[in-house]
Amino acid sequence: MTVLKRYVLRLFISIKYITANVVDRNNGRIVATASTVEHSIKVSLECGRSCNAKAATVVGEVLAMRLKVEGLELGLGRGIHVDVNKEVEKKGFKNHTKIWAVVNALKNNGVKLILDDDKDNSRPGYQ
Repeated sequence: MTVLKRYVLRLFISIKYITANVVDRNNGRIVATASTVEHSIKVSLECGRSCNAKAATVVGEVLAMRLKVEGLELGLGRGIHVDVNKEVEKKGFKNHTKIWAVVNALKNNGVKLILDDDKDNSRPGYQ
């Protein structure tokens, strides 16, 4: 059985760290990941005790590069699905800045994203 939304972006955001994964839902594997926990990303940031939107942008850019290396920036032609509302509701964030920073960094670096269930069309240039 093939899942229509095969590749899905999952975000894990805390006060100190940001992790972004692209999951292949057909087999439950993570195909690409980037995180502020990684030494190569951590040393380039000045997060201190909290990661900001600048750190989220760097995570999105690194994830985009890793997807391109794997040849998955287009999600096998179908795109990579993102449910922004679901990501926001996970921890009840009032500030969506970090989430949109990752999404925008991916889009700006050539990753085909499909925004699911985006009921408020307040973001210009998105479906």
